[in-house]
Amino acid sequence: MPATTSSLDQAYAVCLRVARRHYENFPVASWLLPTRMRPHIAAVYAFARYADDLADEGVHCPGDRHAALDAWMTRLHLALDRTQDTFEDTPDEDAVCRALAATIRDRELPVSLFEDLISAFRQDVTVHRYVGWDELLDYCRRSANPVGRLVLRIAGYRDAELDRASDDVCSALQLTNFLQDFEVDWLRGRLYIPSDIFREHGATEQQLRAPQLSKAWRTAVAETAVRTRGMFENGRALCDTVGGRLGLELRLTWLGGRRILDRLEMNGYDPRARRPTLGWSEALPLAWKTATWRQRP
Repeated sequence: MPATTSSLDQAYAVCLRVARRHYENFPVASWLLPTRMRPHIAAVYAFARYADDLADEGVHCPGDRHAALDAWMTRLHLALDRTQDTFEDTPDEDAVCRALAATIRDRELPVSLFEDLISAFRQDVTVHRYVGWDELLDYCRRSANPVGRLVLRIAGYRDAELDRASDDVCSALQLTNFLQDFEVDWLRGRLYIPSDIFREHGATEQQLRAPQLSKAWRTAVAETAVRTRGMFENGRALCDTVGGRLGLELRLTWLGGRRILDRLEMNGYDPRARRPTLGWSEALPLAWKTATWRQRP
């Protein structure tokens, strides 16, 4: 029997629940988005959220986690090829893939972007250090940039210039999150500041065993933040160009990312002493800046 509107609505409802129970630095399927976009965005997010959880299953060996990620992608392909509706009494994972398959067909999304996401999650399992900046950006190209392009496609935008601006913003958001989670990642055995950068400033991994972050490490964090800020600026055209409610959400996200970098700077570029976050006190100023946004000349 073909998929019914009712069963698809249930599948999208599962995706929305997944999106709303996880904290992120950016709004996911929020009220700012046009109503028609929210289920599609939630489906993309839920697919990526499940993949992220599979990659982070530390109790399983790398080979098992790679196999689980491959199976997750295969599950999506099966959902895309499915001609029968078997939503009844199936787990949430099936609902996510069925909803996403419907979104891919409806919005004509490139499946290759989801394959890029899976390749980045596979990399997360075994790669915990980066040598150079370009190497780290290649990871961001597959872990973050596909999401921005998918959002644009769901909104109906198909423009190479907007894609490039979106890539800059998405990579900047990913890098900002790395800076936020510097201490958490280190305790988990991960380090996302490239060795070329921290060694240039005389920092070593051994110094991170000390209770306080050294001056050399704060300098390395500062350089990473400056590069990240430049990427936000390079991608600002995305916020200047996209209109409507999606434009408001993009501007709020852009401003929030920049504000986290401001917080990091105010903390002396020491994310270990105090994790830079946005509190409720930031909400009104960010909302005002979003509402009064002026395009760059």
